[in-house]
Amino acid sequence: MKERANEVTFQGNPLTLLGDAIEVGQKAPEFEVVANDLTPIKLADYAGKTLIISVVPSLDTPVCDTQTRTFNEKATDLADDVVVLTLSVDLPFAQGRWCGAAGVDRVVTLSDYKDLAFGSAYGLVIKELRLLTRAVLVVDKTGTVQYIQIVNEVTQEPDYQAALDKVSTLVTG
Repeated sequence: MKERANEVTFQGNPLTLLGDAIEVGQKAPEFEVVANDLTPIKLADYAGKTLIISVVPSLDTPVCDTQTRTFNEKATDLADDVVVLTLSVDLPFAQGRWCGAAGVDRVVTLSDYKDLAFGSAYGLVIKELRLLTRAVLVVDKTGTVQYIQIVNEVTQEPDYQAALDKVSTLVTG
């Protein structure tokens, strides 16, 4: 698998991402991850929907917590055909527990713990940590990547507004 050295940092220390970098304009690669109830979920399950894919290293950390809560809050203002997914390698049970404790009910949390299928397909696996790097993607109804932000410093929040603005332009035409 391709290695992309020095793509992101964690507390200033350079890290390596595994896989090819995803690009705006390409078809979103198919993947299979696991829902909180252990049901397998594929990208194809969301065909015809606009997706915000919020990628976090672990929900049990302050920035990931903030990122997921922020998208959960913003999801109340989104059209019915927009789905917000949060992906991490946290175990599905831990994700479910976290969502219950945090009151997160508008974001779908999915786990890439089994074989990093999502992270590998999207080039978002941190080699040194076996976690997903912080990123946000927007995928349109046709399955095309329309926006991507890989946050340079993993401990920093993404640009929520840029992703939401892209969704707004896709939904309103």
